[in-house]
Amino acid sequence: MSEWIERARAACRAASAYRDAARDAVARDVAPEGKPVPALVEREQRQVHGFGWIGTLVAALEATADWAARGSAGGRFGEVEALVLQIGFGEYLHQLISALPMSQNEMLRPGDLGISEAAASLAEDSEVRLFLDHGNTAETRVALARALGEGAVPDEAFDEETLDMIRAQFRAFTADRIAPHAHRWHLEDKLIPIETVREMANLGVFGVCIGEEFGGLGLGKTAMCLVSEELSRGWICAGSLGTRSEIAAELIGENGTPEQKAKWLPRLADGSVLPTAVFTEPDTGSDLASVSTRAARQEDGSWQIRGAKTWITHAARADLMTVLCRTDTGTPGYGGLSMLLAEKTRGTDAAPFPDPGIEGSEIEVLGYRGMKEYALGFDGFPVAADGLLGGIEGQGFKQLMRTFESARIQTAARAVGVGWNAFDLGLSYALERRQFGKPLIAFPRVADKLALMVTELVMARELTYSAARHKDKGERCDIEAGMAKLLAARVAWTNADNALQIHGGNGYALEYPVSRVLCDARILNIFEGAGEIQAQVIGRGTLRAQA
Repeated sequence: MSEWIERARAACRAASAYRDAARDAVARDVAPEGKPVPALVEREQRQVHGFGWIGTLVAALEATADWAARGSAGGRFGEVEALVLQIGFGEYLHQLISALPMSQNEMLRPGDLGISEAAASLAEDSEVRLFLDHGNTAETRVALARALGEGAVPDEAFDEETLDMIRAQFRAFTADRIAPHAHRWHLEDKLIPIETVREMANLGVFGVCIGEEFGGLGLGKTAMCLVSEELSRGWICAGSLGTRSEIAAELIGENGTPEQKAKWLPRLADGSVLPTAVFTEPDTGSDLASVSTRAARQEDGSWQIRGAKTWITHAARADLMTVLCRTDTGTPGYGGLSMLLAEKTRGTDAAPFPDPGIEGSEIEVLGYRGMKEYALGFDGFPVAADGLLGGIEGQGFKQLMRTFESARIQTAARAVGVGWNAFDLGLSYALERRQFGKPLIAFPRVADKLALMVTELVMARELTYSAARHKDKGERCDIEAGMAKLLAARVAWTNADNALQIHGGNGYALEYPVSRVLCDARILNIFEGAGEIQAQVIGRGTLRAQA
């Protein structure tokens, strides 16, 4: 079986050459002098995004080949792993050569980029042809589905004892304290119980990446992904609680003054302070340069905020707001933006926003309910004089951009967890539900779904952890983070949709947890940068890097 690994490596090399052909073709249209021209990038958006998707699939193939090699070196590359490798390579190589789904109805074909000859060359490569002909077949899918039905799990070891122990710890916690209650919490549309939040704090969820000198675990982004994945496998909201603290802690840890770090990081790490990110505005969305919420300095050095924000997660219960606002109204665009650390009183059901100068209204949502979403209005909300992050005005946008890599990697990990949740529910139902005298998993179309669900999960997971490892090495990884988030969000939605389909009509009933998972999965392709934004970041960023 190990011969498949070398063949996968060779196929990756061929796919990389195809990606390079796509890059050259797109560059001719949008970067005629070497550097991408913004107006041309916008005009040829479909080409740029398509190239971003091609790069993402090639990176997923490479990460999956690395996973197989690590498993083989550790004696863990068995039949199930070989089947995942074959099916995954067969499917993604076919997508590259024929039609790559950028969304449900937007297919990217080689001819769209003028690289049909390169696609034909890729298809003719002997190792690629092996996967095209013998990778994702009815026989391999049936074999993998059978193994999954018997309890097999593709290799998930890290070859690092600490990380493997963390996975076991959080999987057990999630199975005991999150999963049994998640659907009731969702249907009741209430905040995740504070007792559960405290239990998560005691496990170190909010201080995973905070340094030990500030009371955190100091474990890095790979551990952060692991914790997020396992918690999200029970409920996306449990996994997402850590994201709030991760964003705030990285903002303060990377940019704060010594006093701000000493004040906030220990309290974020132990969960005594719950933060929320206050960036988005009703009319800006991803266009952060247009942020209009303003903060004016007062005679005593303090600040007052005025303006409107929206889609603010966990806002009522939060104790600290990281607010992106305009402190210099005379400087347009990014240059006039600053980040404020704004303390607030933790709200209650009776008084969600008790402080003067701030009002909030809940935004009712389909899923992702356990922290609630709010629209906020500020009218002279006070912020202490030492609340300017880093003590320097005009740095807010730059400070925020540095957190996007971590936030997107963690969101990818949450998507992987949601995808596993969908698979767990789909497999369980397919084994238990009988039709025409046999379990659903015995029917080929059901088995196909389950086999591909697991295969794509492994590929998205390995791409996510690859990005996290880059981050842990201190390397810039905005492109890798975007790729991980782009693919993992697609996989989570696909798995949730397929899991509901396996349930049939019952999946559409609110009493079945898969209905919740479908709603939760849909948001993943929108927040922390929509799929279109990720494709833009990947495509444009790769072109710029090659200029």
